[in-house]
Order: sequence, then C-alpha cells, then structure tokens
Amino acid sequence: MLFAPGSTRFTVTAALHRDSEAVILQAGGELDIGSAPILREQLGRVWELPDVAVLIVDLADLTFCDSVGLSELVRALKRSEAGGTRLILTGVGDLMTRVLTITGLRKVFEIHPSTADALRASAGPEDRRGNESLSPVP
Repeated sequence: MLFAPGSTRFTVTAALHRDSEAVILQAGGELDIGSAPILREQLGRVWELPDVAVLIVDLADLTFCDSVGLSELVRALKRSEAGGTRLILTGVGDLMTRVLTITGLRKVFEIHPSTADALRASAGPEDRRGNESLSPVP
C-alpha cells in the first residue's frame, strides 16, 4: 500500500504474512504524519486475526520515521501487551536505532536483526527486551 499526500516521497508500504503463530508486517518508506494511518490500518487487520501470539514488524525498508510514526509503533506495543501478543521489531537500521535510543524506547521494544532471527526467538518462552514495559505495573 502506498500513501502519497501531494508527493510520492511520503510513502509507507505494508504487507502481512502469516507464518505459523507469527504475523509479519513489513513497513518501508517514510513513516510520518501522512503515512501513519496506513500502518494503523494494517495493524488493525492484525488485531482482527485470531490467535496471534507474535507480531513481527520488519522495518528494514524504513527510510524515515517522525514522532507520529514512532507513536504508532508505541501504540502497537501497548495494544500487543494488552492483548497478550509479543511484538518484535526487526531490521531496525541506524536511524531507528538512534531514535529508539534517544527516546528510551530501545529498552522497551524487543528487537532482533532479522525476521528469521525473530522467528527463531519467538519459539522461546519469553521476550528479550529490557525489563521495561509500557504497561503500568499492577
């Protein structure tokens, strides 16, 4: 899917692939105020699927992410935590690594180098992120 508010420079692509109990969402292009609704729509489709144990968001083709795009990823993490779905980011490039580090979210998201690594890790019993969570502690 492409979104182009006035220019094709502002795009995000997303595709869903189901692999056993994991759903893989691939996002690419520029994730910003104009394209974040497309990511939100794709994530909405994921939440409608039954029995999603693991959601892998592959960011390998992401070229830009603004605060609205980052907010969409945080919203996905909160929704995943609330629904008992494990969210894993993959393909996090230098730009996103820097953004996640500066915002303190690198410790909150579970991150693996590739989708294959994430699929292998998802077979394990627990995630490998820091001890931080966005959900309030009961």
